[in-house]
Amino acid sequence: MKKKTRLILALDVTTREQALSLALQLKDYFDAIKIGYPLILSAGLGIVTEISAFAPVIADLKVADIPNTNRLICQAVLGAGAGGIIAQAFPGKDSLQACAKSAAAHGADLFVVTEMSHPGAELFMAPLAENMARLAVEVGAAGVVAPATRPERIKLIRSIIGERIIISPGVGAQGGSAGAALEAGADYLIVGRSVYEAEDPVVSAKKVLALLPPA
Repeated sequence: MKKKTRLILALDVTTREQALSLALQLKDYFDAIKIGYPLILSAGLGIVTEISAFAPVIADLKVADIPNTNRLICQAVLGAGAGGIIAQAFPGKDSLQACAKSAAAHGADLFVVTEMSHPGAELFMAPLAENMARLAVEVGAAGVVAPATRPERIKLIRSIIGERIIISPGVGAQGGSAGAALEAGADYLIVGRSVYEAEDPVVSAKKVLALLPPA
């Protein structure tokens, strides 16, 4: 990804028509568009190909299975045009390595979840986040996912992964602070509902951009 706006759009709508309309309207305000199960299961894998024709796509499938299944999932969505994929680290190194190999074969970026942005992540994910960050480094991932809702966690993860990319969900509807997340070390902020559910998504995207501190 080329860092222009430092924003990634989480496009969790469930119809092809709405997804394409929003993606076309908002593509110039975001460095990538993140789509996951809600849209892919509703619209079909072809939506990845359609959106990736005009904007970088990150497939947020949080891949978490045995190595062979991970490989098949990654091959399908990366083969459809996604330039990045998000995977979980907790299934272990061999499973994550399968994702890393698929990403490398497609010239795509692998992002590893260290800790999610919702409150429940503090129960099981937070205590293991450092281990998962180290595993991301071991398999050569392009970057990790760390929560904008807990900037202190971003700072900790940054100390482990070095110069790798941090993408941070939780700004907007979940209450995370864009400025605090960027100051803590996030490279990109993931914004979703506060933009695509707005009465005017373009105006909302512009407001988010205006609130970001200078790069």
